[in-house]
Amino acid sequence: MKALAKPPAPAWAVNQLYWQDPKAIERLLTLGERTRKAQTGQLKNADLRALIDEKKQMTTALLTKASAILEEAGHAASGDSMRRVSATLESLAAWGHMEGVPKAGRLTADLDPPGFDTLAALMGGKDLEAKKVLLFRPPKPVEAPAATRARLREAVQAAEKALREAHRNAERAESALAKANGHAATVETQKQEIEARHAEAKETVQLASSEAKKAAHAVAEAERSLTKAKGALET
Repeated sequence: MKALAKPPAPAWAVNQLYWQDPKAIERLLTLGERTRKAQTGQLKNADLRALIDEKKQMTTALLTKASAILEEAGHAASGDSMRRVSATLESLAAWGHMEGVPKAGRLTADLDPPGFDTLAALMGGKDLEAKKVLLFRPPKPVEAPAATRARLREAVQAAEKALREAHRNAERAESALAKANGHAATVETQKQEIEARHAEAKETVQLASSEAKKAAHAVAEAERSLTKAKGALET
């Protein structure tokens, strides 16, 4: 028996989704078929909006599980990888249980959803052979070693340039921080001096106020004594 080709990481993750929870994948396929039939009027009295929402929720849940599967296996759950997982799930849901299409659990390549013309034909009720119109994501071309080395050298040079720029930015930031700290220390010293002068001024005011009260009291006493003396003189 011929061994299956090793699939790329996103297709492998979809295979793992099937083997870990086949009922979830079957539910997605069923929702895809019911949604398509509801859109074409083949499914009477169906709540299309509810079907679309449920399919979206199911896809989101499967994407979350696929991300965890990739990371646990040491693969990067990058934006591109997750877009490819999403495209493959959308493709499987679009074709549902039709004959002749790749099946989850045995995928050897990432899938693209059916194109506009194919979807239009399906919506029109045409009986298409899925194996003739199913779009596969083409494999990436093999890069020549020399081209790979040149690309890697460019990447290294770009990284070195970015590192130098980062060092310069860090030095400028450290200089700005040192200046800011120095200014803050100067302001703090000035603040302390102002607070000390303010406290001294308050103390001076309090002392002057006390002296003024004593002087006013003395004036009042002197006025009373003067009045008394004048009275005694006139007697």
